[in-house]
Amino acid sequence: MAMPSQRFSLTWVLNLFGTAVGAGVLFLPINAGMGGFYPLIIMTLLVGPMTYLAHRGLTRFVLSSKYKGSDITAVVREHFGEQAGKLITLLYFFAIFPILLIYGVGITNTVSSFMENQLHIAPPSRAVLSFMLIAAMIGVMLLSEQVMLKITTCLVYPLVLILLAYLFI
Repeated sequence: MAMPSQRFSLTWVLNLFGTAVGAGVLFLPINAGMGGFYPLIIMTLLVGPMTYLAHRGLTRFVLSSKYKGSDITAVVREHFGEQAGKLITLLYFFAIFPILLIYGVGITNTVSSFMENQLHIAPPSRAVLSFMLIAAMIGVMLLSEQVMLKITTCLVYPLVLILLAYLFI
């Protein structure tokens, strides 16, 4: 199996970082910082390793498959059998679906607010706006991995540069 290039790997890492930071900025409640700087730092120090270790374990599990390109449900079926595969797939769906609903509502609220307050234009109805946004995101994902990476790179690199500049100000 050929190893991906260093540049490709760096692009993926920065995109994952940027999307995680973007999601954090989108959903970080203002109240989280009201307790002060130190509780926020302590929370970050606790949550960071927990998230890293959980993702590392999940990644290792998915990569343990005998078959190249297997997803989590195929690996569960391979290791634990067909019935466990169906159960884990159902549980995985119930774990991910609410997150998708939350992101759908969050991005609709954010874009609607941006259109009203920064662009000073009336946004379309929430149903139309949410359909357009979700259709656009699905469209980007369906194009190809390379196109998706290029689009997210254009969004993420400026965010990473802003965060780095903010550290030195």
